[in-house]
Amino acid sequence: MANNRLYVGNLPYSVTSEQLQSMFAEYGEITSAYVIIDKRFNRSKGFGFVEFAAEDAATAAIEAMNGKEIDGRALVVNVARPMEPRPGFQNRPRQ
Repeated sequence: MANNRLYVGNLPYSVTSEQLQSMFAEYGEITSAYVIIDKRFNRSKGFGFVEFAAEDAATAAIEAMNGKEIDGRALVVNVARPMEPRPGFQNRPRQ
C-alpha cells in the first residue's frame, strides 16, 4: 500500500480544495487535493485528502503540517486509511 495519500483533518470550514493544494504544494508534486463537501448543506465537512506523487514528499508534509495551526485550528495530518465497507451497503440487489 502506498503511503502518499494523506488525510487532513480539523480544517477550517472556509478552506477550499485549491487552498488545500497550495498549503501543501511546497512539499512536493501533488496529484490531487480536495476538501470533502457535505452535499446536503453544501459546505466543507472540515477534512480533505492530499495525494503526492512521491511518498517522501508525503512524509515531509506530515512532519511539517501535523499540528500546524490554520485560523486557530490545529491540523491533523496522517496517512489516509483505505475506506472500509459500511454495514448495510453490500453489493446486493434491491428488493
